[in-house]
Amino acid sequence: MSADVLVLGGSGVDTTVYVPELPLPYRDTYHVPPVVDRVGNTGSGVALGCHALGLGVVFADLIGDDPQGALIRHALREIDCRWGQAEAGTTRSVLLVGPDGRRLSLHDPKATPGERLPRELYTGVDAAHVHVSITDRCRDVHHDLEGRSVSTDLHDWDGVNDYHKDFAYRSDLVFLSATALPDPAAAMRDILRRGRAHTVVCTRGADGCLVLTRDAGEVRAFPAAPLPGPVADSNGAGDAFVSGFLYGLLRGRPLEESVRLGAIAGAHACTVTGTHESPISEPLLLARAQASAG
Repeated sequence: MSADVLVLGGSGVDTTVYVPELPLPYRDTYHVPPVVDRVGNTGSGVALGCHALGLGVVFADLIGDDPQGALIRHALREIDCRWGQAEAGTTRSVLLVGPDGRRLSLHDPKATPGERLPRELYTGVDAAHVHVSITDRCRDVHHDLEGRSVSTDLHDWDGVNDYHKDFAYRSDLVFLSATALPDPAAAMRDILRRGRAHTVVCTRGADGCLVLTRDAGEVRAFPAAPLPGPVADSNGAGDAFVSGFLYGLLRGRPLEESVRLGAIAGAHACTVTGTHESPISEPLLLARAQASAG
């Protein structure tokens, strides 16, 4: 089996609650708009985003024998998925989303200590690139990926927490958010110094992103893409950025263009409701990229 992208881990269900403000002051009861269960979590987002951009995707993970697992199977029905059973059930998150689109995620990984992604789910896939989610069940996959192009997303890593280091130092392309980093540039340099990465991309929301490559040595700042419409919510914007960037990478585009494609995909995600409900399509991504270049 061959593919453009093999995505390992990171499926789950998001329960989205739109709240009047964040942080939410204590009150016995809030009346809110309809609460919705949708496919969520990072691996699902990257897989669906890459699929929408016309890339061949294989996805492998563990999900529960529960209604949430059934929801994920249905949402990813158009993607080649290899499922194993998660002993504790399907990963879930409750997302509190404010009027400005910011979100607070309450994440329940449904983790079972020592549970690992079975090798037979992914070792037979000949993919041009592998994206590894930072779930504990994916911690040991890297020894099966030697010689492969591998990326990961550390999300809101603080630059210190040991949990993320296996993923940070064993990937060629590392994404992370500046949210919890006191010194993003220092964290990016540390990843290059201690790991095998050739490129580190640190997203900063409306402030764009920072990029550091091993051959350049200097941190470069790139702007965010303009929003194509009003903010709905920011859920899934980071995963959309990764999908757009990987599309550029796998289509042989220069680094600068891959960053721009990621930014356009991320901006699109902020204008649609849900986490991964309406990822940007390849024609729309390329049209917006052409318009912004002109």
